[in-house]
Amino acid sequence: MELAYIPSPSRGVLHLGPIPLRGYAFCIIIGVFVAVWLGNKRWIARGGRAGTVADIAVWAVPFGLVGGRLYHVITDYELYFSAGRDWVDAFKIWEGGLGIWGAIALGAVGAWIGCRRRGIPLPAWADALAPGIAFAQAIGRWGNWFNQELYGKATDLPWALHITSSTDGRVPGYYHPTFLYESLWCVGVGFLVIWADRRFMLGHGRAFALYVAAYCVGRGWIEYMRVDDAHHILGLRLNDWTAIVVFLLAVLYLVVSSRRRPGREEIVEPGVDGDADASGDDDGAAAVGEGDGEAAVGEVEGDPADLDKPGADLDKPADAESAKKS
Repeated sequence: MELAYIPSPSRGVLHLGPIPLRGYAFCIIIGVFVAVWLGNKRWIARGGRAGTVADIAVWAVPFGLVGGRLYHVITDYELYFSAGRDWVDAFKIWEGGLGIWGAIALGAVGAWIGCRRRGIPLPAWADALAPGIAFAQAIGRWGNWFNQELYGKATDLPWALHITSSTDGRVPGYYHPTFLYESLWCVGVGFLVIWADRRFMLGHGRAFALYVAAYCVGRGWIEYMRVDDAHHILGLRLNDWTAIVVFLLAVLYLVVSSRRRPGREEIVEPGVDGDADASGDDDGAAAVGEGDGEAAVGEVEGDPADLDKPGADLDKPADAESAKKS
């Protein structure tokens, strides 16, 4: 009997009357809010408008969810289209099954559409959102804990995950909590990106590339520990090969981008600086107008010809000579 372990929830859904409240869905939703909140703060710090990140996320999030589900269904098609399976289950996203690779890929397409509509460079927006995505993944992984899925090999470590469900071929016992390992790794990746971004002034998509590369390193060894069914190529799980390929592409982008476009974007959202300049021009024009007005008044009041006009104030000396005569 294990004296110390991580317990699994007895169920992953609560019912509020006829409304099901699913832990997996809540983790995804909370993660999205965290990513948008942090991304908005970083976007404003880079010179963008408040609310722009959320406006583009309206495009990115739905695309990402569809992409994540498609990747999972395609790579694990036997769970839905083999003998004895119901293909309708492929649409039951609340039961778990989102592939991060498909979510990022198709989510980027949605983000590109949103950025294009706003005239914003996608790499700059991705840089602002990068650490938030890592934190969102860290939160989302706890959805697997609610569903008692994606655990590793059997272990007797004090932090072993106690699996109690026997559905879908699960064997109750104590296993490596790979969901927790990945969650903690993603938190570390998020802070790494924040630090590197401040230290090296990353721009033009390099903060996002760093997030991708760092995540792939962790996903590689965590994936190797998992025991759930997966396709293997040359002895490695499909997701391991995906992590290797994506890691190499991310590193290549970091190197090439830093040479071709060093530094960070000066303007991330067109019109923001222009508005400030326009405001400054208006203020300057007003100041000039006020100065011109004062000069004109001064010229009228100091014009000696006015003293010869009827009704002029003869008691007020117009110059030093007049002052002596008075």
